[in-house]
Amino acid sequence: MAMKKTIYIISILLVVLLAMNSCSKDDNGSSSSGNIIDHQSANLSKISGETINKVRANLRIAYGHSSWEIGGQIIQGMIALVNFKGSPYNISNHLRDSVLYLNDNLLGRHSLADPNDSAWANSTHDYLTDDTLGINVVIWCWGREVSGATSLQIDKYLSLMNNLEKEFPKVKFVYMTGAVDGTGTKDNLYLRNEQIRAYCRANGKILYDFADIESYDPDGKYFGDKNLKENCTYNKNATGDGNWAIEWQSKHKEGVEWFNLNTNETEPLSINLKAYAAWSLWALLAK
Repeated sequence: MAMKKTIYIISILLVVLLAMNSCSKDDNGSSSSGNIIDHQSANLSKISGETINKVRANLRIAYGHSSWEIGGQIIQGMIALVNFKGSPYNISNHLRDSVLYLNDNLLGRHSLADPNDSAWANSTHDYLTDDTLGINVVIWCWGREVSGATSLQIDKYLSLMNNLEKEFPKVKFVYMTGAVDGTGTKDNLYLRNEQIRAYCRANGKILYDFADIESYDPDGKYFGDKNLKENCTYNKNATGDGNWAIEWQSKHKEGVEWFNLNTNETEPLSINLKAYAAWSLWALLAK
């Protein structure tokens, strides 16, 4: 009887260990059990040199966004990252050997709700129908529209993305959440972002979780429940606000632990993390 009990306990432990291992981080920085790029993916050390070479050799990315205020943060960060970490991270909107092709002009200057909530999908369809560059990744960024979106509008976005995936099965489409807006975890932005996350988890979609990435500092401290704003300020206490990025930057060496750049909408550290997460995304897609 004691032997059977021991074998049972060992079996349970093996199941638990296997489950833990299935959720471990691989060299693309994302969870090996899913396609979600979030704050845990904002870590370049998880990406091997071999993977970076695969990214540069295999991906041709079309990135849609409406302006530099939000959508441009990823591009800004990736450009500045080259000075910080070197030429392997170089990007170009021209086809060049050993450089990642990433073009944010191919699909038109739409957000996901401007000038209407389907223009981005129409322009994507039109471009891919006659594509001559071999685009195999499409990623679209929201402006600030998720804050005021209804659940039906988010459903339409998800449906349009899914339709494009079906029509162009050789292209990988990346979903995205909306940027933080100073509201909390019970307000509309959070609920709509959760709607996007739930759909992506349930259907195995690839998600770049913009809001999640800007809600954590590099040490994993969460600020999303403190009325976090785009510029990294949050409700610190009853007498005033804090800024998680400035607080972290002040304790860590510039040029060693983080890179500086000129930015108006948010702090450099937030853009650092979005660039790191972008490279984790490319690594995931290049597998």
